[in-house]
Amino acid sequence: QVQLVESGGGLVQPGGSLRLSCAASGTYLNINVMGWYRQAPGKERELVAFMTGGGVTNYADSVKGRFTISRDNAKNTVYLHMNSLQPEDTAVYYCNIIPYGSSRNYWGQGTQVTVSS
Repeated sequence: QVQLVESGGGLVQPGGSLRLSCAASGTYLNINVMGWYRQAPGKERELVAFMTGGGVTNYADSVKGRFTISRDNAKNTVYLHMNSLQPEDTAVYYCNIIPYGSSRNYWGQGTQVTVSS
C-alpha cells in the first residue's frame, strides 16, 4: 500500500512564495518519477513539474524560472518550491509518483494553493 501525504499549501499574496512537500511511504517502495500536477476550477489537471530518479527534470512552460522541483530520496519526499506566485497559479496541487518497474501512478490527496491579494 502506497501513501502520499502532502503539505505546504495555503493563501499567499501575488509575488509571494510557498513550498509544497509530499512524503511517500510503502513497503519496498523504490521511486522512479516524482512530480506535481495542478487542477484549477473548471480546468483539466495539468503537469507542473517532474523529476526522474536520475535527476532529469521537466517543467510546464508557465512555471519555468519560477518553480523548482527537488527530492530527498532517503526520505521518499518531493518538494515544489514556488516563487513569484501569480493568481493564475491558484489550483489544487497533487503529488504523483511512479515506482521503478511499474507503470502505475500514485496520487496524493491534493493541497490547495490560493494566490490572492
